[in-house]
Amino acid sequence: MDPETSTHADGAGDEEEPLFSNLDLFLFSLIVGLVVYWFMSRRKPEPIPEFKKLDTPAPTTRETSFVEKMKKTGKNIIVFYGSQTGTAEEFANRLAKDAQRYGMKGMAADPEEYTMGELSRLSEIENSLAIFCMATYGEGDPTDNAQDFYDWLQENDDEDLSGLNFTVFALGNKTYEHYNAMGKYVDKRLEELGGKRIFDLGLGDDDGNLEEDFVSWREQFWPAVCEHFGVEASGDESSIRQYELKVHTDVNMNKVFTGEIGRLKSFEVQKPPYDSKNPFLAPVTVNRRLNKAGDRHLMHLELDITGSKIRYESGDHVAVFPTNDSALVNKLGEILGVDLDVVISLNNLDEESNKKHPFPCPTTYRTALTHYLDITNPPRTNVLYELAQYASDPKDQENMRKMASSSPEGKSLYQSWVLDSCRNILAILEDMPSLKPPVDHLCELLPRLQARYYSIASSSKVHPNSIHICAVVVEYKTKTGRINKGVATNWLKNKLVNGHKSTVPMFIRKSQFRLPFKASNPVVMVGPGTGIAPFMGFIQERGWLKQQGKEVGETVLYYGCRYKNEDYLYQEELEEAEKDSVLTQLNVAFSRDQEHKVYVQHLLKKNKDHLWKLIHSDNAHIYICGDARNMAKDVQAAFCDIAEEVGGMTHTQATDYVKKLMTKGRYSQDVWS
Repeated sequence: MDPETSTHADGAGDEEEPLFSNLDLFLFSLIVGLVVYWFMSRRKPEPIPEFKKLDTPAPTTRETSFVEKMKKTGKNIIVFYGSQTGTAEEFANRLAKDAQRYGMKGMAADPEEYTMGELSRLSEIENSLAIFCMATYGEGDPTDNAQDFYDWLQENDDEDLSGLNFTVFALGNKTYEHYNAMGKYVDKRLEELGGKRIFDLGLGDDDGNLEEDFVSWREQFWPAVCEHFGVEASGDESSIRQYELKVHTDVNMNKVFTGEIGRLKSFEVQKPPYDSKNPFLAPVTVNRRLNKAGDRHLMHLELDITGSKIRYESGDHVAVFPTNDSALVNKLGEILGVDLDVVISLNNLDEESNKKHPFPCPTTYRTALTHYLDITNPPRTNVLYELAQYASDPKDQENMRKMASSSPEGKSLYQSWVLDSCRNILAILEDMPSLKPPVDHLCELLPRLQARYYSIASSSKVHPNSIHICAVVVEYKTKTGRINKGVATNWLKNKLVNGHKSTVPMFIRKSQFRLPFKASNPVVMVGPGTGIAPFMGFIQERGWLKQQGKEVGETVLYYGCRYKNEDYLYQEELEEAEKDSVLTQLNVAFSRDQEHKVYVQHLLKKNKDHLWKLIHSDNAHIYICGDARNMAKDVQAAFCDIAEEVGGMTHTQATDYVKKLMTKGRYSQDVWS
């Protein structure tokens, strides 16, 4: 045994050994510490509940009872609007403003913001009246903001509206199959539920002169209201301002809107979900010219939606928010003699109104005229009427008021001098040098610049992170010799890939224009010109389905353009699809390559036997995209002729047959005029 060890052992035996060694104490302390830490960290979040937000109430609580709001503000007329492009909303605001001239008080209202089941309570307000300005969208559909109201009308058969006084003005377009369907339905349904119609349904036709239709209806409507309620017009025809100007001299520029549609700084800090009030800034990754020659500029753009969580289907629409040409904005500033970079707010004089400003405020005149206001469309008659007071030449004043009247002479002057001559507000100011309106009143009167909708030219199955647009740049010479340019297409044309500000504020609008649920169903697509757009998505999707091993029915395309060597859009892609048997048939009408013009409807008639088999025997779905005024009607007539000639039907039977295809969702249209 080692002597050292022996000595050590002997010594240890002489002393009493401690209960815990230093190591034991260290380990014990560590374990206790860890237990306490674990216990504390586990308990930590519990005493601090996530209810803090409840302590601070929302800055404004939106009133959903329009009856209570009317009582509170002394209003007796409410004007609901179903609006997709802003026109119905504009008409509603004009009617609400009119009420003041007849000793009444009106308010415009978005049905989406209120409980429409309260219509039966409107009788609680003396001399009350509900006016409905209802636009029809797409194929007889309600506008997005009127969808819930439409559903409510359909579902509530037991509703008693016997105390409701109402009238309807409908906005539509005669070139569409379901002309003014929404307005007609609301008018009929309110009466069915017991409502009392106090003036006839007004029908506005945007294919003709919507403004004239509205003015004529309005001129007869108000006397009927006065007679019904036993009131007289106040005779006050002077201008009534809705907003007051506030100029900000000392303002934090971080609190100033610079083009955002909804939330301040939403273009700097983007947060999903993205919609019409919160668009996504999509970078442009491709912008190429599609046509090989010719005067026109047809283009293909690709928008990158990576990381946005945006989802789309073939057939949907992409909406983009364009900006006005800076040269036009600068000219307006010069002619009005104003500093466009002054920071201003236009505040509603009616403090109870949900609409505090006509556009996001505070902002500058430059931003308002660039991002928020429509300065390129011919102004409506109410704008001319309100601006007339600022013309120093009595002749100019007289003409402006005449154009705003319902007299035949006035209507004719407005038609020729404003509409036919395509005079926008800048052209009017240039051609009437005595007219010098204050810029704030002009900004109050001009309508909002609207989003533009394009049929998506891609399939999300093939391009999940990209949305394709196919469009033709709009540019034409007016009768006054001016060159007018389409706002959105010229703005898109100048979106350089990887260039400065090459982003596009956009959102998706869902569509009913859908491929059949069963891929084995044949599809027949008819789309001349840029009407090819949704079919590029359809073709991509059918190709993808085929690659997945799915049974895909016949895919037939009828496309048309002017010249094969000039504007045959997507020629390479279409011919490739035909070669790969994704397109089972590619029929192209080159309208001007021969002496006699050949259009898609001629090719349809030429292939009538094959088409009739697809439609009548094989359950084919038919899709039409493009011009509503001529092409869509001619194509529908061609299908009726085929049903007559090959199906052995009478003209009436053939027409009914095609209508039934529409009802069953087997004849779909995505058309514009």
